[in-house]
Amino acid sequence: MKSLTLSRADGQVPSHGCEGCKDETALSIDIAFAFQPIMDVVDKKPFAYEALVRGRQGEPASTVLSQVDGRNRYRFDQKCRQIAIATAAELQLETHLSINFMPNAVYRPEVCIRTTLEAAETHGFPLERIIFETVEGEEIADRAHMVEIFKAYKNYGFLTAIDDFGSGYSGLALLVDFQPDIVKLDMCLLRGIDRDSVRQRIVKGILAIAADLGIKVIAEGIETSGERDFFLAHGVRLMQGYFFAKPAFRALPPVSEWAFV
Repeated sequence: MKSLTLSRADGQVPSHGCEGCKDETALSIDIAFAFQPIMDVVDKKPFAYEALVRGRQGEPASTVLSQVDGRNRYRFDQKCRQIAIATAAELQLETHLSINFMPNAVYRPEVCIRTTLEAAETHGFPLERIIFETVEGEEIADRAHMVEIFKAYKNYGFLTAIDDFGSGYSGLALLVDFQPDIVKLDMCLLRGIDRDSVRQRIVKGILAIAADLGIKVIAEGIETSGERDFFLAHGVRLMQGYFFAKPAFRALPPVSEWAFV
């Protein structure tokens, strides 16, 4: 892997510019990760693994996130990135790594990205294999700021994704200002789609928009062969869900033997 530098694609080096980014207070929340594959159903192999936050002993995400507030959100977001990359490297992950980030925790993208770049360099993890995804349903304090974050991350060579697309009202509006590399369809649109003509019509419309904009689609929350087959028949090859594998704590889970039958 080539050596990384703390600079953007335009050669500018980040500099400190906000008090939040200078806060070095130790984070008291214990963090670990579980990993779930995002499968390429055509190639029959993982395209990426999503890093899902857990407690040190495998406690659920809700237990961890309940400890996050305005006072520690920045430090939590930064620590999550570092530990996710370090764990992925320890597991010898050779696919993309998808990391959730909190837009409201990012003050200045070019400054707040420093620890991510440092972690990638320390552990030899290529930047181009990191995906930053954010949930559509999260209340965003400033949408224009989120667009700025996405654009900055793309400039560094990261892939960008909107999670839970279709769960709220902001997704399509956001696409006007920024086109991510990936959208992950909310599982409410997927459940039983092979038997639901209304869901089929809505999803087909989203797929058409994504195709026109050159955006990849991940069908998230796949639980049945019928759901898998619907999306495969409509050109979606990236899928995630219990049908393929459940998350594994600090491990890369095996894919179900029924995933491609």
